[in-house]
Amino acid sequence: MRHHHNMDDHEEEELFAGGRRCILVNGPLIVGAGPSGLAVGAGLKREGVPFLILERANCIASLWQRKTYDRLNLHLPKHFCQLPYIPFPAAFPEYPTKRLFIDYLEAYAQHFGISPMFDETVESAKYDQACGLWRVRSANVDGSTTDYLCRWLVVATGENAEKVVPEFEGLDGFAGDVVHACDYKSGKGFSGKKVLVVGCGNSGMEVSLDLCNHRALPSMVVRSSIHVLPKDVFGVSTFELAGLMTKWLPLWVADKILVAAARLILGNTERYGLKRPAMGPLQLKHTEGKTPVLDIGALARIRSGDIKVVCGINKFLEEGVELVNGEIVCVDSVIMATGYSSNVPTWLKESEFFTKDGFPRSPFPNGWKGKDGLYAVGFTRRGLSGASADAIRVAQDIAEIWNQEIKHKSHAVGVACNRRCSKP
Repeated sequence: MRHHHNMDDHEEEELFAGGRRCILVNGPLIVGAGPSGLAVGAGLKREGVPFLILERANCIASLWQRKTYDRLNLHLPKHFCQLPYIPFPAAFPEYPTKRLFIDYLEAYAQHFGISPMFDETVESAKYDQACGLWRVRSANVDGSTTDYLCRWLVVATGENAEKVVPEFEGLDGFAGDVVHACDYKSGKGFSGKKVLVVGCGNSGMEVSLDLCNHRALPSMVVRSSIHVLPKDVFGVSTFELAGLMTKWLPLWVADKILVAAARLILGNTERYGLKRPAMGPLQLKHTEGKTPVLDIGALARIRSGDIKVVCGINKFLEEGVELVNGEIVCVDSVIMATGYSSNVPTWLKESEFFTKDGFPRSPFPNGWKGKDGLYAVGFTRRGLSGASADAIRVAQDIAEIWNQEIKHKSHAVGVACNRRCSKP
């Protein structure tokens, strides 16, 4: 069954002898119905530009709905996380829960009448020089494939499209359960169990804390140095404070202030095995995209010994792990809080705009527009506020071209392209 989607004047459709449908999209094609894709869609709706969104899952914001743990709240104050044009309801708390955020996104899509085509996995996208359009091949959950032709392609699949699971020696021989953090919901089933959490970013810290709260016995692998910052500094959100300081001060000065404030509020984290990097948190984020950890209670449990910090893993054994220092740790289960990656290189046949890691080559704020009608939203490593800024630019840029020329030419383009498209 094909899910409902906007058909009002969005596509012209033809079926060819080869059996594959070929659809000419009237307007841009957006890949991904997460917050980034929705924000672009909203901007285009406001400008009166038709569009089509393809989404591989069967719902909007699938990362939030399907791949996050129950206790997740937004880690930043709400005004940094709202999408363009519609703020969060005033009644929402400062740090909305996952459920509230999903409700907001559902209402957002409904408000703008955004209806993606679900269960459509984009397998390839390539610019066709012959007819000056992008050819996007998508596979439906029922096994059928469709070729979409579009003048503009908006990549909104995001930084967290695929889970990352590092290779470890001996992992196949480990007798316990191994799950990625994206499949972890809560610590309920882990009471009394020894659990190894691999990774000490925001997810690793929060999963460890959640396990503690459900009376599990977590050990957290901290392989390298890490910046842990308080969630707020004397009542002001650390994220907000960092933003204000970087407007007026060089990054290294802002970093010195942040690290000093962190020491004052959290104490010396090195005592607990959390060594700070030599480079400051903002500079590290800026140069390597590494996000500092905002403490939401895990540090207190590390201090009390409820969360044990261990060094890197050398190899897995049947009953646990051998660490790089030779210590053996027995564990029942392993949770890989080892992060996510972009999947753009697996389907987008293009190497000028995106790197092989699947991020735009040009840093923020210039990574939103490529050539030949290619755009990217949600790859700024600056969370939802970065995605929103890009989404507004993309929608305005496309709308400007649309309003200038496409209204008059769309029929001519359609005829020329359908003729070319029908060639095998």
